[in-house]
Amino acid sequence: MKRALRVVVVVLIGTIALHAAERKKRVAVLDFEYGTVRSQTQAAFGTDIDVGKGMTNLLVKYLVKDGTYSVIERSALDKILAEQNFSNSDRANPNSAAKIGKLLGVDAIIVGVITQFGGENKDTKVGGGGGGWGGFGLGGISHKKSKAIVSVDARLVDIDTAEILGVADGKGESSRESTSLVGGGGNWHGFGGGNVDFGSSDFQETIIGEAVKKAMEQLSAGIIADASKLQARTIVVQGMLAFVDKNGVVVNVGKKDGLKPGDLLSVERVTREIKDPSTGAVIRRMTSQLGTIQITDVDEGSAEAKILSGAGFKVGDMVKTVTQ
Repeated sequence: MKRALRVVVVVLIGTIALHAAERKKRVAVLDFEYGTVRSQTQAAFGTDIDVGKGMTNLLVKYLVKDGTYSVIERSALDKILAEQNFSNSDRANPNSAAKIGKLLGVDAIIVGVITQFGGENKDTKVGGGGGGWGGFGLGGISHKKSKAIVSVDARLVDIDTAEILGVADGKGESSRESTSLVGGGGNWHGFGGGNVDFGSSDFQETIIGEAVKKAMEQLSAGIIADASKLQARTIVVQGMLAFVDKNGVVVNVGKKDGLKPGDLLSVERVTREIKDPSTGAVIRRMTSQLGTIQITDVDEGSAEAKILSGAGFKVGDMVKTVTQ
């Protein structure tokens, strides 16, 4: 019997280790800061739109498609940003980003800046050198044909130290010229709600859309290459059984504590509490393991689990694991 129990424990430990090893590194992407190119974007689109959000959504699309990282959903990020009164001026601030990253429970957070969003006139000379910058007036109209050029920079920020773990950049230039950044072909007819869908095929057929696509593909490749610089954080989850029946259990910890479907938890019963003789505070709890459960469904503050091994569980028994 003891030998069989040891085999079960070894198998479970191996399963937990394999589960941890396979876990993707979690990241969130803040909307890119675009203050330095705001006048250019207003000229291109005829009004002020949040091109930083458009760039971010496109980057998330490429990162999810690649699969190297696990990317936090936009709705979860927006909720935290609203709760923290996060301002647009904080978009590229590593310290602010690190704080948001901790609340999201990610391994790192990505911040970025749009450094160029405009066109280059081939027939304009500056100091005898190559082409000068400009060529697009209000609404993106000019009498001169220009290529569209977009440049972006991004940083991968450690959420515990605000240290910059990696940097990436991207620059895209349209292969065609036009008198309008939003010209050059395609069936794109504008935008709504102050935003542009940079991932739409119609937008990417414009010359600015072509430049955006090339810049963000290059940027995403650099961020993906930096994955090895990021260490997956170990999240310790500990709670109690809140409900027990023959079909499974419910625990009093959930998403906000770092749990997700598939995680394994050890069920243990406290057999002795050790107290500090000077303060009376509990400094250690001695436990005996009763079995193991696996999370099947999670909400913010609780989770359902199925019983993998063990029996005799009671409400109040401790559950704990090292999960990623």
